[in-house]
Amino acid sequence: MDAPGAQDIITRFCFVILFNNVLMWDILPVTGYGINNMLIIPAIDLRGGRCVRLTRGSFDEETVYFDDPVEPAMRWQREGAEYLHVVDLDGALEGEPKNLKELGRIVAAVDMPVEFGGGIRTPETVRHVLDMGVDRVILGTRAVDSPELIEALCAKHPGRIAVGLDQRDGKVAVKGWVESSDLSFVEVARRIEGFGPRTLIFTDISRDGMLQGPNVELLNELLDAVDVPVIASGGVTTLDDVKSLAGATRRRRHNRQGPLLRRDKTSRGH
Repeated sequence: MDAPGAQDIITRFCFVILFNNVLMWDILPVTGYGINNMLIIPAIDLRGGRCVRLTRGSFDEETVYFDDPVEPAMRWQREGAEYLHVVDLDGALEGEPKNLKELGRIVAAVDMPVEFGGGIRTPETVRHVLDMGVDRVILGTRAVDSPELIEALCAKHPGRIAVGLDQRDGKVAVKGWVESSDLSFVEVARRIEGFGPRTLIFTDISRDGMLQGPNVELLNELLDAVDVPVIASGGVTTLDDVKSLAGATRRRRHNRQGPLLRRDKTSRGH
């Protein structure tokens, strides 16, 4: 049977939580815990060709989990994952993807759709990555400094553009999280929403890699501000964290329409 595409997944699931690295294996079997209609998306953060985790996005605080990133991708597929998130940390920092060889190996190895971000800042790079077989691409920096490019890309590649909103102290961080903009995450989200991105990927940098739980308060602020699907990220570590995010999405459905969500990744700066 063919792997489900992004459109199928978003139709079938109300919420998405993205987890990073080994946490996936403890969290994936959420059925039976009172958590329904929730999709767990594992994340692979690439640096120097390896699967790593950064603490609060700091390149000085790196933990290496796998030398070969195909290994966790295959294991998560065996565990039942239906979607995979891959970020090029080197690319986010340097402004262009640096781990495309590893991305290509991952895409070729798995039978599930893959989203990819990190240094994607030109139409040519978007086209190249999509041609590699990636289901959708993630842009973050360009949502702040070139919103017109996001608008054009959403029109050219409908359903295949996601926008990363990585917040620090209420402001959107860019360029691999090494710089902060003057714009709040709510401002950027409201501006980008009208362009028609498939989803927003929201990360609280202060929680990322800390394994201390998500920032549900800020997530609710975003969910109240926009109608576009939101993937929640940053700090999700336990089943209780997943339940707290499910509560946030139930609150949003009560207020308007059902959203989408996610968890402890490192979608840094894109």
